[in-house]
Amino acid sequence: MNTPLSISARELNDRLRQGETIQLVDVREDRELSWARLPHPVLHLPLSRSAEWVAQLDQQLERDRPIAVLCHAGVRSWQFACWLVEQHGYEQVWNLQGGIDAWSVEVDPGVPRY
Repeated sequence: MNTPLSISARELNDRLRQGETIQLVDVREDRELSWARLPHPVLHLPLSRSAEWVAQLDQQLERDRPIAVLCHAGVRSWQFACWLVEQHGYEQVWNLQGGIDAWSVEVDPGVPRY
């Protein structure tokens, strides 16, 4: 696989509810995370602070588990997901289509939109 796959908010929610052990990575900024977050544990890797976490990336992400990356609308997460696949060789990487905004619309209106 040379590029990440896309996953809808509904499909991601279904997989999580079925107990799949998907690693959720949120690349938004701290303030965005405080405004709206998934009701699941996430690894918070803000892109603007990549210098702080890039050296530990392989210790933070498991290569044998799928990774779903999210941001506000799906653009930053797509870039990060491509980087994981192309530069670091991760194989099971999904981008959350439409980001947390799509999650708010399609899955959980209790997650605030911004």
